[in-house]
Amino acid sequence: VQLQASGGGLVQPGGSLRLSCTASGFMFSRYAMGWFRQAPGKEREFVATINSSGARTYYADPVKGRFTISRNNAKNAMYLDMNGLKPEDTAVYYCASRPGSYYATRTFDYNAWGQGTLVTVSA
Repeated sequence: VQLQASGGGLVQPGGSLRLSCTASGFMFSRYAMGWFRQAPGKEREFVATINSSGARTYYADPVKGRFTISRNNAKNAMYLDMNGLKPEDTAVYYCASRPGSYYATRTFDYNAWGQGTLVTVSA
């Protein structure tokens, strides 16, 4: 299982970014996926998750209404569209996979992780 996160960068408050996660080495369409983030000095926290078909999603309260998770099973890819970015969104963002259809919000529910991509929100 390999996951590669990309798309991070420096953005001003109120700006937008799209993160991508490309997957290989497993049957992507049979795995639920998630995005997590880790800010300096803090624990890794849940951001958003999507079930294997893409029909169901769930978000952490701090990002609800601003972030959108999606996936394209034909391309073995997952995305996180982030709008209205705030300085408190600054973190390394990780994508993760878990076998099965159902999404999950806890780090230990996932058995594979990408390397992370840094998002910095600053003026």
